[in-house]
Amino acid sequence: MSINETLNEIEDIFSIFDDPKDRFAQLMDIAKETEGLSDNERIDNAKVSGCTSQAWVICEKRDKNYFFKCDSDALIVKGLLALLCKIYSGHESKEIQAVNHADILKTVGLSGLISIQRTNGFASAVTKIHEMST
Repeated sequence: MSINETLNEIEDIFSIFDDPKDRFAQLMDIAKETEGLSDNERIDNAKVSGCTSQAWVICEKRDKNYFFKCDSDALIVKGLLALLCKIYSGHESKEIQAVNHADILKTVGLSGLISIQRTNGFASAVTKIHEMST
């Protein structure tokens, strides 16, 4: 599945909610269903800088494709990171680099709804993923 197809799938999931509170609830449900990282994977090198919560992203390259695992100590952040992992995992660098954080937040319908600190942290996570996949 392409990144655009994954974005469309996520858009379909979130588009059924008119109330932002319901979108946040969906995001937290996604976080609760996400495995997260082990203590051994939560290393300083994997930390997302600029995030108000503790957040980590790790990357594994298989052939030409990159696969990501993410975690956070805050449910909303963990949900946002889980979306990033779903969107970017299994793709080549060129595809990953083509999608920025603003595109994702707009697709999910959270653009302008999450705090500036979370938006900045989300952007930092996307930047980290972009850096890991070059």
